[in-house]
Amino acid sequence: MTCKDQSDELIFFINGRKPVSHFSVNACLLPIVSLHGVAVTTVEGVGSTKTKLHPVQERIAKAHGSQCGFCTPGMVMSMYTLLRNIPEPSIEDIREALTGNLCRCTGYRPIIDGFKTFCGASKCCQNGNDTKNCCLDQEPELNQEDDEISSELFKTDDFLPLDPTQDLIFPPELMLLARQQGSGRLVFQGERLCWISPGNLAELLELKAQHPSTPLVIGNTTVGPNMKLKGVSHPLIIAPAGIVELSVVKNLEDGISFGAGCSLSVMKDELKRVVSELSEEKVEVYQALLQTLSCLAGKRIRNMATLGGNILSANPKYDLNSILSAGGCTLTLASKDPFLFPGGLREIHLNEEFFTGFEKTAIRPDEVLLSVYVPHSRQWEFMLAFRQAQRREFSFSIVNSGMKVVFKEGTNVVDDIRMFFGGVGPTMVRTKHMCQELVGRPWNEELLTEACRLLLDEIPLQASAHGGMVEFKKTLTLSFLFKFYLHVLQRLREKGLCVDELPSEYLSALKSFRNEVPQGQHRYQVVSAAQFSDDPIGRPYLHQSAFKQATGEAVYYDDLPSIEGELFLVPVTSSRPHAKIISIDAAAALSMPGVAAFLSAPDVPGNNRRSWFGDIEELFVEEEVTCVGQIIGAIVADTRENARRAVECVKVTYEDLTPVLFTIEEAIEQQSFYNPQRKLERGSVDGAWESVDHIFEGEIYMGGQEHFYMETQGLIAVPKGEDGEMELFAATQHAAFTQEVVATTLGVEANKITCHVKRLGGGFGGKVMKIASLSAIAAIAAHKTGRSVRLVLDRGDDMLITGGRHPFLGRYKVGFMKDGTIVAADIIYYSNGGNTLDESLFIMEKALLHMDNGYRIPHLRGRGFVCRTNLPSNTAFRGFGGPQGLMVIESVLHEVAAKCGIPTERVRDMNMCREVSLTHHKQLFDPGDMVRCWEQCLQQACVENRRLAIQEFNKNNRWRKRGLCTVPLKFGVSFSKGFHNQGAALLHIYKDGSVLLTHGGTEMGQGINTKAIQVASRILKIPMSSIHITETCTGNVPNAAPSAASFGTDAVGMAVKDACEKIMKRLKPIMQENPKDTWAAWIKEAYCQKVSLSATGFFMGPHTNVDWEKGEGMPYYYFTFGACCSEVEVDCLTGDHKNIRTDIVMDVGQSLNPALDIGQIEGGFVQGLGLYTIEELQFSPEGVLRTRGPSQYKVPALCDVPAQLNVSLLANAHNPHAIYFSKARAAGDMGGIGEPTVFFGCTLFYAIKEAIAAARKDSGLSGSFPLSSPATPEKIRLACVDRFTQMVPAVEPGSFTPWTIGV
Repeated sequence: MTCKDQSDELIFFINGRKPVSHFSVNACLLPIVSLHGVAVTTVEGVGSTKTKLHPVQERIAKAHGSQCGFCTPGMVMSMYTLLRNIPEPSIEDIREALTGNLCRCTGYRPIIDGFKTFCGASKCCQNGNDTKNCCLDQEPELNQEDDEISSELFKTDDFLPLDPTQDLIFPPELMLLARQQGSGRLVFQGERLCWISPGNLAELLELKAQHPSTPLVIGNTTVGPNMKLKGVSHPLIIAPAGIVELSVVKNLEDGISFGAGCSLSVMKDELKRVVSELSEEKVEVYQALLQTLSCLAGKRIRNMATLGGNILSANPKYDLNSILSAGGCTLTLASKDPFLFPGGLREIHLNEEFFTGFEKTAIRPDEVLLSVYVPHSRQWEFMLAFRQAQRREFSFSIVNSGMKVVFKEGTNVVDDIRMFFGGVGPTMVRTKHMCQELVGRPWNEELLTEACRLLLDEIPLQASAHGGMVEFKKTLTLSFLFKFYLHVLQRLREKGLCVDELPSEYLSALKSFRNEVPQGQHRYQVVSAAQFSDDPIGRPYLHQSAFKQATGEAVYYDDLPSIEGELFLVPVTSSRPHAKIISIDAAAALSMPGVAAFLSAPDVPGNNRRSWFGDIEELFVEEEVTCVGQIIGAIVADTRENARRAVECVKVTYEDLTPVLFTIEEAIEQQSFYNPQRKLERGSVDGAWESVDHIFEGEIYMGGQEHFYMETQGLIAVPKGEDGEMELFAATQHAAFTQEVVATTLGVEANKITCHVKRLGGGFGGKVMKIASLSAIAAIAAHKTGRSVRLVLDRGDDMLITGGRHPFLGRYKVGFMKDGTIVAADIIYYSNGGNTLDESLFIMEKALLHMDNGYRIPHLRGRGFVCRTNLPSNTAFRGFGGPQGLMVIESVLHEVAAKCGIPTERVRDMNMCREVSLTHHKQLFDPGDMVRCWEQCLQQACVENRRLAIQEFNKNNRWRKRGLCTVPLKFGVSFSKGFHNQGAALLHIYKDGSVLLTHGGTEMGQGINTKAIQVASRILKIPMSSIHITETCTGNVPNAAPSAASFGTDAVGMAVKDACEKIMKRLKPIMQENPKDTWAAWIKEAYCQKVSLSATGFFMGPHTNVDWEKGEGMPYYYFTFGACCSEVEVDCLTGDHKNIRTDIVMDVGQSLNPALDIGQIEGGFVQGLGLYTIEELQFSPEGVLRTRGPSQYKVPALCDVPAQLNVSLLANAHNPHAIYFSKARAAGDMGGIGEPTVFFGCTLFYAIKEAIAAARKDSGLSGSFPLSSPATPEKIRLACVDRFTQMVPAVEPGSFTPWTIGV
């Protein structure tokens, strides 16, 4: 994971026998004591805005590849490292270098666009063919008659050239040190840990004999995370990275010997070289290893992780052991004792007997793994590796396998066969009995049938097995076996043997999905030729902070230097879902070193409780906890580490209470709902059923989503020492609300609290409510101790405490005609609100207000219930209920189309509003631009032709299926609570003519500051470079609305415009009197004439509201529209899928900044891609969140973005209500144009469902089938019912304790 305190670093190091090497690594896994003799360069050392940018930094910025900027340093360092190693890389080199770098804002495409400019013409992606453009030739085929349309978002003409001679050299003094130091032992002694680096192998064996239980650490990819995240403690660590014998690679006559300390990157490079040099028959094992290594972890992890560490970790999720075991590898172990084994060495086979338990092996405590021998394969020997994970790259496998078969020469008779599986038990599993039974049999269908029967008998998975997904895992083992059977059958046919015919429609099962870098075409309307050339409005200017973000100079809250005496705070959270607190004992914690205080409810000087729309919320729980992760207290200490250790010593005694409710179904059964419940109705639903041809009932479940902003929540609270004043430097989207909550908690007036926000490393709605409570807790600590207090949640606590997107259950009854016209729909929405109300009611309201999505359904009723459960309270998230409400109505349309047997886009088209009409909540709207988006999307995506191509593909492929889905979008913009629809700004002009601008919005990467400067530049008629925005501050702009609801640019932009126009009105007489003077001269003259050069700007937005008693109102200022078409391909045997192409047409009015808007559209879509197809929150039956970090919770990576992603901004679209006729582009991470497009991720979901339907049809199944969101590999595979899924016996629900529950 790339985040600010875990960003990439570039490591130069010298090995006595090799030249200087360059590696990018994860800083969080690299102990400083391991860097002796190493030169480290961070992003700050690569280039700077103060000196000179490096071309990598310049290009990612100018290509608009940096939004919130938190991940940008990691991207820069990965690319910089690549260029140090390969000055002219291929697009595949770039893809591999960036694997493992996560971005939550951009959607990755602009990052690739910037970096691929380093590719030479001979190093293109080789993707060019009759239907697809090459990566270096992506210009869209624009209508030559339409010279108002452009596809250029940045210019490459003035890019800095890459000059390797300007790069840093390896420090000569370190080279000298490497020659002088020899092989001496290094010892580093800390307070709690001793780190020893032995100088040679003998010394290592001596240390291991003396300290047999001490771990050996080279890559630190297992021990490090265990110490950091699981609290594992080691008083001594042995680090043998410098021992030559552990890193030697030997090419032997019949195989390769890898030193156990070889990194996986070194291993991969060596295997690639060997495969290119040896004959095909000798490299079966090597190709299987290469296939897995290409998607194992990311480049930076592979640079650190070692082969020996991977083996000895003995984790069945690690892929290499099953392949190495199947390949017949042997291990060489060394120990000090030469009497047990000659020379102190022994060799053992790597097989199932080597792994004695979970994370346990047969290696003796005093032994060291010296090397791993991987033999060449032989003629008539075939081998494959398989894995299926939640994400194709940078994700632990769910099930992995290595399979090898050897035939009697010239025959199809099995001479030997080995199959190993990981992920289906606590240790690696060998199907020994099955393999024994298959020896001597011919390779045919009978063998396959018998193998499937025997295989299931040897998979020791019980229904309640660790990790769950039992049915899926068993099915995967059969699917892998079938793929292996087909592969070998094909190879035997290639060798001329007469074996069973392989049906042509089965051939696609032999291919793996190829990960590609996303390509894209972008279209936007250029500004009028009459527009002043210096007027920035409508032009693709880069993000105001892009260069600073690319150089690491951009400051986030945790970058602020510590104040002398600063303390650190870590919360104490509940471990029970519903219980009475009997006692809290912090005595042991308070006695620990460095602990300054323990805080709980009695320490709150003001109010510990506050009312939120009738629901009482507690800052610290006083008597009764209602979820796991609820804050009970907090430890304040001198270091983060001391605070974390002390938290573990706080003892809380509970008495469990009932009921305990986790799921929506449990809440429905117990009628556990928050009030009020909402309802909207148009027409007469109950009276419409008799007039329709068909009626059906169904439901769809949509899971929640973690915000997973790169920067976790936190702040610094600084007491000022007088009058109760306090300053907060917080990561908040709503500074005014944070100020208000802190003031109430401390019992002081709001004017004593000042909240500062420079920028956020992502927000997405998650930094509105929860951060206010966290700020209040830190403020209490600062108030009590009189010292500055820093609170920075680690990733696990952030995910546990702060909640996410609401899970929804939609149940519907629909009446429709034979042609697909929908007459009536009755929809009930249930959301899982969690243990407090938070913003759940408003989110449900938004879902109901968007339930029609621009369709004209005469009789429509929606009812909404927010379930009160014992889970952490869910909160606002980009889209704010819109994606859930829209998802359900699209499920209705999808099912109607399936039942009528006609394409879904035809059903959507016939039910779409096409005339000015009233919504179901009686607000007038004109669907003209929505229809234009829809029709343009259908045309640009070539939907009709691709439908025919998909039909042909599905007919010719049994085990691969494709699907396509196109949806329209109507999305309301502004706050439905009218008082939030306001904006304010403050403008200062100094005597030198420079302008300081402040506004109430929060910069989260969406570019609100950039757009505000563009607006001011236009009105003041000065360059953007003369205008500066420092921060968002409650001391400058009070009572600001949250940066949310797609209304920020409208509100802030109008306020900035108002302030600038006031100034210009004052300056007008001076400018008319001296028309030839400069701006600076006018300002100086204005000062001399005592003209005020400071102005406030204010925008009073529309009054929006809904009368829920009447079920009508105007909740939105206006609507924005769009359409999206996506195509996917599904591997029916594994549940994997590939996003092939997505086309988006979006109505943004007249774009203020096309580059930022397109970036927001793509970023929102990719986050929606995660919501509907990848990101799955998992809770235990005890209500504990299991997915509490990037290892368990997967967000979209580069490999998940559609290979072709095209975005067009609708031309000639105007919006008279918004700043310069723009639309919905304000809130960025939570809103902006990126908010509506989250919903477009559902096109992938319904395309997947269409592909599944095609697979089921081949199995003789028709009709409706359930599929809940997200469409994970597990759900896809089990929905593709075939003979293999039917071989796995179903387990009766309720007869076992599941690993996870669907909440």
